[in-house]
Parts: sequence; C-alpha cells; structure tokens
Amino acid sequence: MKTNLVTREGYENLQKELDFLWRKERPETTEKVTWAASLGDRSENADYKYNKQRLREIDRRIRYLTKRLEEIRVVDYDPCQEGKIFFGAWVELVDDEELTLKFRIVGPDEIYGRNDYVSVDAPVARACLKKEVDDEVIVKTPVTTKNWYVNRVWYERPPK
Repeated sequence: MKTNLVTREGYENLQKELDFLWRKERPETTEKVTWAASLGDRSENADYKYNKQRLREIDRRIRYLTKRLEEIRVVDYDPCQEGKIFFGAWVELVDDEELTLKFRIVGPDEIYGRNDYVSVDAPVARACLKKEVDDEVIVKTPVTTKNWYVNRVWYERPPK
C-alpha cells in the first residue's frame, strides 16, 4: 500500500504534470486524432490508431493524477526535524567497507526518474526513520540484512 505523503516539491511537480497533460498534451493529441479520422478508413490508419491509444493513456494519467492529488498530504519541513531522519530528509549512509549511499526520503509518487530518491515505503527508508548521525541502521530485505551507519542528515529548506 502506498503512503499518502508527498513533499511540497513533489506535489508541485505532480500539479505541473497534470496541467501540462490537460492544457497542452491532450488538446494536441485530440487535434491529431481528429485530423487522422478525417482521412477516411480508420482501420488502416496508423496515425489514428496511435494517437487514439495515446489519448487513452493521457486520459488514464489525468484521472490518476486528479484522484491522487486529492488523496495525498503535503509534508513540509519543520525546524524540529533537524538532526533526525524524517520524511523529506537527505540521508548519507556508510557501511563497514566505506561504501556510501546517499538518498532523499520522499513519497512513492516522487521516485520515478530519480536515482537519488527513495520511497518512504522502502525498507532502507523505514529503517532510517528517527535515526541520528552515528546511529546504526539495520536494513532487512527478503534477500539479506545489511548494517549501515548514519553519516549525515540534512533537509532542503523552503525559500523564504
């Protein structure tokens, strides 16, 4: 089950995507479908088929985003979080072999296209919550158990 949390930045990105799909992508694709349909026989028309399918994908994503934006809760930075790992924190972990792992704990809707973001639902994020610098983090996955140490914790502060 997805956690219904999102950072302010993540919420704004989802809003921008919805706005782009609704105001730009959908009208352009609708125009292409109309043009391709006007050419006649739709069963042999690749432009019509492709753009009709693309329109369905856009509509599906718009429905998803609209529903999701109603469900999620924005979690803003709070100064009392400083020094501990909570939602929205950037975390740097190090293991006994000096391997370093750096990531930000965010909502599940924010991780796509980012290698440095980890969902709050992921085992490593769950293990890190409420830890401080120099605390040990034991990450249990179905395959293995790994020990890490919190090397650094910081937050991106919103502009004033």
